[in-house]
Amino acid sequence: MKPHEVPYPTLSPDTDPHAEAVQLEIYRRMSPGRKIELVFEAIEMNRALILAGLRKRFPKAGEQELRRRLFGICLGEELATKAYGPLEDPD
Repeated sequence: MKPHEVPYPTLSPDTDPHAEAVQLEIYRRMSPGRKIELVFEAIEMNRALILAGLRKRFPKAGEQELRRRLFGICLGEELATKAYGPLEDPD
C-alpha cells in the first residue's frame, strides 16, 4: 500500500496496521471520561518514570530536590526557577 492510499496516518510505524485499526476502534468506542482517565494515567506514569531516573542520577537527593528537578524537566528550567526558585547548591 502506498502512503497516499492509507486512509489515515499511522500512529506507530512499527505496529501492524490491523492491530492499529483494532486499537483505534477501541479508542473510538471509549467514553470521553475514559479517554481522559487514560491521559491522566499516562501523565502519572511519565512522572513516575522521570522521578525514578532522577533518583538513580541523584541518589543523595531528598524528595524536595527531586520534585524541584522534576519541575525543571516538565516545565523547563527557566519557568521552574521563576515558580519554585533555583535548585539548591548540593555543597
